[in-house]
Amino acid sequence: MAVNDIRVCDQCQSVKLKTLLPKLQKLSPDAEIKVGCKSYCGPCKKYAFIYINGRYIKAANEDEAVEKIKPYVK
Repeated sequence: MAVNDIRVCDQCQSVKLKTLLPKLQKLSPDAEIKVGCKSYCGPCKKYAFIYINGRYIKAANEDEAVEKIKPYVK
């Protein structure tokens, strides 16, 4: 069973799944990363965001978002 619940939107205009998914897999190799719409469309247009273990973390860009989720990785 995956320890971390990580979810990202495939429609988000602030991240590129091609680069984001490898970063998330490196950060938490055992995580089950779910990709799909998170119904977070307003902020999704303006910010990069990652849903991790029950929290929405938003940032100005993809790299900053990955840094901001580190404290929430189990």
